[in-house]
Amino acid sequence: MPYSEILIAPMRQDLARYGVEETRTPQDVDRVLAEPGTLLMITNSVCGCAAGKARPGIGMALQSAIRPDKTATVFAGADEAAVAHLRSILSDVPPSSPQIALFKDGKPVFIVHRRDVEMRDPYQIANLLTEAFKQHCAPQTTNA
Repeated sequence: MPYSEILIAPMRQDLARYGVEETRTPQDVDRVLAEPGTLLMITNSVCGCAAGKARPGIGMALQSAIRPDKTATVFAGADEAAVAHLRSILSDVPPSSPQIALFKDGKPVFIVHRRDVEMRDPYQIANLLTEAFKQHCAPQTTNA
């Protein structure tokens, strides 16, 4: 049984305030993954490490000059079909919530698993993501 929207609405809003798009269906997930460029896909969660670490860290990271072209989220325990679909796309990665996945042209290039969130504070998570953004989201330079 999915979580009550009344319960999770503030947790959804924690990411929406940073401009993160909600993807509540498998079709929504496919749509954002089909777009060219970089996508930060967040599996949001009711757990304490999502509230106290992941969401604040994501918010800080999204303030950096270099960031993904797009950000989106699914909510574990609420957007059940969308989460299951995302997990099938990330089938080589153990399922986790929270989870942060950076995609480039529809392919995963960087994953932050729940265990990675639990061992860091929000500032460390922001730094981890910012470094991934620099590596995968920075404009490509060409030698003339």
